[in-house]
Amino acid sequence: MTALEKLDSKNNEGKFICVGLDTDIEKIPIHLKNFSDTIFEFNKQIIEITSENTAAYKFNLAFYESEGINGIKQLEKTLALIPDGILTIGDAKRGDIGNTSRMYAKSLFEHFNFDATTLSPYMGYDSVSPFLDYENKISFILALTSNQGADDFEKVSLKDGKKLYELVINKVNDWNTNQNCGIVFGATQINELEKNISTFEQLPVLVPGIGAQGGSLEGLIEQFFKRDQMRLIINVSRSIIYKDNTKNFAIAANDELKRLNNIINNCF
Repeated sequence: MTALEKLDSKNNEGKFICVGLDTDIEKIPIHLKNFSDTIFEFNKQIIEITSENTAAYKFNLAFYESEGINGIKQLEKTLALIPDGILTIGDAKRGDIGNTSRMYAKSLFEHFNFDATTLSPYMGYDSVSPFLDYENKISFILALTSNQGADDFEKVSLKDGKKLYELVINKVNDWNTNQNCGIVFGATQINELEKNISTFEQLPVLVPGIGAQGGSLEGLIEQFFKRDQMRLIINVSRSIIYKDNTKNFAIAANDELKRLNNIINNCF
């Protein structure tokens, strides 16, 4: 299956929540510290119980790179556990000159075999085009993010009155000739979402900001009802994977995942 087929399949099943496995070794339940591969064991237990209810798994590479080669090995072992039909997102936020970008794309899409990644468009088309050559993958390009610093650049007004993030959305639509582009749009930016959702066209949307960052799931879904199709992945990390710090942490994570799915499906 292509990345887009995996996304559409899960959305058609009523699954929109992505479990963010941004695994912080300092926050893992203490009883797991006895395992030699602590991060892997935590991820394994989460995946085993949530895989039937999740739309995707997202891995912020910083949490694995920070542990050096051992962290990378645990990431590779974790990826091997994920069922074939579930989208995997390597959250790397890459974006560099063409030759370097080509190597980043090879790493993410060939070595790790992620289905999708996140990209920064700041350096322009040639910095993202090597990723777009992988027609069966999805590149989620940062448009308007969920953090407070989004105001510093992303919301800056241009001469024509558009905001910078609005220009990015227009550009991504232009770049989407292979139907393998998406955008990142933060759930905390609900007013901007309402204003701009009609410009997303057929782009899949990766939405951070629900849960610990305070975005409203109900408000988000209300806006997406205005689209002809959902094509939506809502990432939730901390409020799922750290819902409980006892030996029941994976069960608690799955309960929270199901609760969020129910909220979405009750909106239909």
